[in-house]
Amino acid sequence: MAEIIQRDGTWAFDGGTVRITPGLHRSVPLFRQTYGEIAVPLEAVAGVVYEPERKRGRLRLRLREGADPLLQATGGRLPDAADPYRLTVDIDRSGVAEYVAEEIRRALLLEQIPKEPAKTYLLPGPPVPVSVRSSDGTVSFDGAQVRIDWSDTSDRVKRATGPRIIELPDLVQVEWLPNSGYEDGFLRFVTRDSVFSKLPPEKDPFALDLWGSARRDLLTALVATAVMARLPHPSTRTGDYTPGDPPRLTAAPQDSVPAQPPPEDNHDVLLRRLRELGELHRDGVLTDEEFAATKAAVLRDF
Repeated sequence: MAEIIQRDGTWAFDGGTVRITPGLHRSVPLFRQTYGEIAVPLEAVAGVVYEPERKRGRLRLRLREGADPLLQATGGRLPDAADPYRLTVDIDRSGVAEYVAEEIRRALLLEQIPKEPAKTYLLPGPPVPVSVRSSDGTVSFDGAQVRIDWSDTSDRVKRATGPRIIELPDLVQVEWLPNSGYEDGFLRFVTRDSVFSKLPPEKDPFALDLWGSARRDLLTALVATAVMARLPHPSTRTGDYTPGDPPRLTAAPQDSVPAQPPPEDNHDVLLRRLRELGELHRDGVLTDEEFAATKAAVLRDF
């Protein structure tokens, strides 16, 4: 067993799995503490390096492309401190860090782990159900559907459409950009019906606009990852799989189901929301394109 214990966290390698446990110190980012312990199978590892510095060093684990839904969902956009595959090492523990890295490298060589992109996810991502409250609303995922409940500060267009419920088979992909504190981020759920929508995140009823606490909004990556883990793997898309490309996934076809009229008790709600959208359109809040897209989204839900 090769193990290093630091205030930033613990890495333990038993020859087949790198077990990464975040530290409990207040300096450890909320995202890593919330994501929790990660068991990385050796077959998911592409390499490991220890980077010594004057006062401290860093252990970095590099995973194979396509092996981890977290890295696929975040696209390398996680802040460095929130990266769970990075460990800050005190300078007096450099020897231990080098030993752990060397043990992992030796196992990779002995087991002849391939370095090419994985054809399936080798890590499960966060467990479901998962729910995160962000600056634009609360987003939840139970393994079958995504639900977004808008906050009181959300755009009027979004609040007019009501809670957004997206079934997993309707999803094509997930797009995530963190709130940096200087620039807004977003979490967008792209469906087959909204794939060509060009609405900005603050008005898109399929997207959360991340503009508040960067520390808190970063947790939306948990939902993005949980959804990504349950979508078809990027390697299943049409064409060759190129490392670093964003996922372009094709949803499985659904059986044709005759459209059903809205339930009687929902009729008044539908009319009220359509009236609200009409007023926003007449007042100039919504452009013709925004009105058409939002109206279509409301009618689909009913």
